[in-house]
Amino acid sequence: MSARRVSAAVPAWEWSARIGLCALGLALSVYAYHVETSRERDPGYRAMCDFSSSVSCSKVFTSRWGRGFGLVELVVGVDSLANQPNSVFGVIFYVLQLVLGQSLSSRAALLLVLTSWLSVAGSLYLACILVFVLWDFCMVCVSTYLLNFTLMYVNLRRQRALRADKAKRS
Repeated sequence: MSARRVSAAVPAWEWSARIGLCALGLALSVYAYHVETSRERDPGYRAMCDFSSSVSCSKVFTSRWGRGFGLVELVVGVDSLANQPNSVFGVIFYVLQLVLGQSLSSRAALLLVLTSWLSVAGSLYLACILVFVLWDFCMVCVSTYLLNFTLMYVNLRRQRALRADKAKRS
């Protein structure tokens, strides 16, 4: 199986979309990390995404759910190394999407889809926390959720294209 034949199964737009989405996701994750750490050092810090008491990303990032999704601390404790800001998990996720996206194997496509499902589940969970618990609107968070859903679409399209190519060759 040649790389040229398999790569023909993956549309050209997918490479550009993946790079753009992951770059934006990385930028948002790094910004979220910056806001959270700046707010922890200086409680008076006001982020560009803080517009009011109900539209505040720093309020969300520094909440209990801004670290380890509010769940990791229940298992390993607040001070555990595993209880990182959600933005750190975001950086790991987007880098993983970029790295796996370079491979045209069906195994990489499966991992892309599985990690996307995990990110979408996390996005839905955090969106519910945002709306029903924190009563806040976080532009950075919502943008990240939209990115995660879009990456899921891109990853499902890739997986389908690779399966169709494999079936066509069989």
